[in-house]
Amino acid sequence: MFELTGFQRDLLYCIAAVEEPYGLGIKEELEEYGSEEINHGRLYPNLQTLIDKGYLEKREIDDRTNAYELTDAGRKLLAERQEWEATQLSGTLD
Repeated sequence: MFELTGFQRDLLYCIAAVEEPYGLGIKEELEEYGSEEINHGRLYPNLQTLIDKGYLEKREIDDRTNAYELTDAGRKLLAERQEWEATQLSGTLD
């Protein structure tokens, strides 16, 4: 997970949570979470990086829309991150 930016990590979490993870839906979910506008020039290159690293797969919905899905490697990466976070936070939130 350390080779990813915070934005890329947030993308993975968002895609895991969104019912239909397509570009605009992912963008809207991230904007709602972060209260910050996400432009296409930031979103799509980062999605492509996650595809290139093997954490996402992309499939075409129609001529203009793609859906993104976590791969097994992406799900494993998120599970490892959650475990690491739980370990780091154990006992500190009481």
